[in-house]
Amino acid sequence: MSFFQFYQPLSGVVRHLLILNVLMFIGSYAILGDASWNPMEYDYSNLGRLSLAVFMPGSEHFQPYQIVTHMFMHGDLGHLAFNMLSLYFFGPMVEMAWGHKRFLFYYLFCGFGALALHMGVQYWELQQAGIDPTSWNGAMLGASGAIFGIYVAFAYLYPNQVISLLFPPVSLKAKYFVLIIAVLELFYGVRGQSTGVAHFAHLGGAVFGFGLIMYWYRFRLR
Repeated sequence: MSFFQFYQPLSGVVRHLLILNVLMFIGSYAILGDASWNPMEYDYSNLGRLSLAVFMPGSEHFQPYQIVTHMFMHGDLGHLAFNMLSLYFFGPMVEMAWGHKRFLFYYLFCGFGALALHMGVQYWELQQAGIDPTSWNGAMLGASGAIFGIYVAFAYLYPNQVISLLFPPVSLKAKYFVLIIAVLELFYGVRGQSTGVAHFAHLGGAVFGFGLIMYWYRFRLR
């Protein structure tokens, strides 16, 4: 079975998440305007769309609502398209297995977990570099942490489902696909490569998602 045969009729939560993310992308441009994504070039008098991304707690630009809004913001059309296609292909089968409420809780839990790990690692890295973390004005945004959690859930529920990738053109089982991308994220995160990509946020979504699945299936799910 190929990647594109995963399609299921869009269920409630996945459909609404897709709509919300697209509306946030369009609406934030229309209402708040564009902004530089380079911390050295921010116009701090008018952050524009960046006001809905999440800044380091303690920063003068941090606002509590950013903890939620950053998960529904994307930097550009490619960023949005990749995350929403992943949600479209993998999300419905997970929601079908768990139901609407459990799926939504899991999605948000992974998103918050991604933020927690990213901020924790960034705080430590800044301290090691002798930089006051509260003075750091780098922002994070995107649904990628929650999406990586969805990857983990899909691999747990359907471990032997074959995924056929377009690039690179290979086919592999879901359990191996998730393991490989997790190792790559850890490698790039530790090496500090791919500047601008929050690798530890991706790992956070995967790790927190896996932990929640273990809790559910060992202690609560019947």
